[in-house]
Amino acid sequence: MTVQETLRRIVMGIDPGTVKMGYGVVEEGETLTMVDCGVVTVRADIPLPIRLYHMYSHLFTVITQYHPDEIAIEQPFMAKNVRSALAVGRAEAIAMLAASSNNTPVYSYTPRQIKMMVTSYGGAGKEQVQEMVKLQLGLAKAPRTSDSSDALAVAICHICQTPIEYQFSRKS
Repeated sequence: MTVQETLRRIVMGIDPGTVKMGYGVVEEGETLTMVDCGVVTVRADIPLPIRLYHMYSHLFTVITQYHPDEIAIEQPFMAKNVRSALAVGRAEAIAMLAASSNNTPVYSYTPRQIKMMVTSYGGAGKEQVQEMVKLQLGLAKAPRTSDSSDALAVAICHICQTPIEYQFSRKS
């Protein structure tokens, strides 16, 4: 095994929601590479406990498939609508549960931290985030949905916040 092979890690980012939950898997090596991204979508008319179970099951499957070294989750945006913030908080908890069920360390970041790290501007819009995700991952085009690009941005933010050398020094 070469030194470069040992300096690789896989980070999964999650953008929680109760109808759409984005996920993105990024490998860090010499460059950042998108491994996969997608959106778990559940109809809004399904009762919340069933939606959350469906999201948990799907995330658990993705985590089991890619075995990320770490999972980063976007914290809910605290808007004036307390009810929707509470629901998104529940989705965040489901994401944490799926990660913990696989013994994967979990980190969380605010939307502002993520935007600041990915675009250098904490008030960046969805289009700016999508474009910077495209550039940083060397993609031909931006991810189709903002949910998946936001999840990739969460993973990129975590990678930038925790340099690989820091991770390996913690393990030794």
